Amino acid sequence: MKRLAPGCFFFAVLALADVAGAAAAQGPPPTDQIARAAHRWERSPHGSMLERILPPTVDPRRLPEPDSTGARLTVTYCVQCHYLPNPSMHDAAKWQPIVERMVWRMEGKGNLGALMQEMMADVRAPSADEQRILVAYLQKHAQKAIDAVKYPDLGTPPGQMFSIACSQCHVLPDPKRHTAREWPQVVERMQANMSWANRVIGDPRLRTVPELNTAEIIRYLQRHSRAR
Repeated sequence: MKRLAPGCFFFAVLALADVAGAAAAQGPPPTDQIARAAHRWERSPHGSMLERILPPTVDPRRLPEPDSTGARLTVTYCVQCHYLPNPSMHDAAKWQPIVERMVWRMEGKGNLGALMQEMMADVRAPSADEQRILVAYLQKHAQKAIDAVKYPDLGTPPGQMFSIACSQCHVLPDPKRHTAREWPQVVERMQANMSWANRVIGDPRLRTVPELNTAEIIRYLQRHSRAR
């Protein structure tokens, strides 16, 4: 029987532990949640598949409003099946159907039939009220799509590089989402995510037109970044 990679299990436990204080007053004892997660995925034959759903890049303490009910629910329910998602993974319009689909799967009604029921046997689904709070939280902190009219230079080579690279995973973000100082770190983090997901990251063996150039993309984002 396959064991879940140590990093995946540790991350899930860390995520649950980080919200232990908030969850204690509103749900089962946190130690019980951690024990169940440990028992379920450390021994699950499906662990290696679940590990590949999302990259392990989001620390619960770095979620927007980490002490809010929405953040607590995101950690409590989402890490049952995969790494913690970043609210900015999707734009606001996408989060409602995504949450509905995830809850459907948590209830064992996914398209894998009996296998889905087996995988979700010990997974808890959020209540209707919790779903509304969760969706509202994810939408509040969702990715905000760029207004192309405000950026006529999207058609230039650097603008095209930015568009090709970033639109592979989510809606094209507004460069004013970050400051010039922040963008290099953000791009580095996105590169790690893209490499993990095997998407185009400027590898010379994976040619695009124009060919992706990380330095050019960063300069483009910095030119249009917010002041502070």
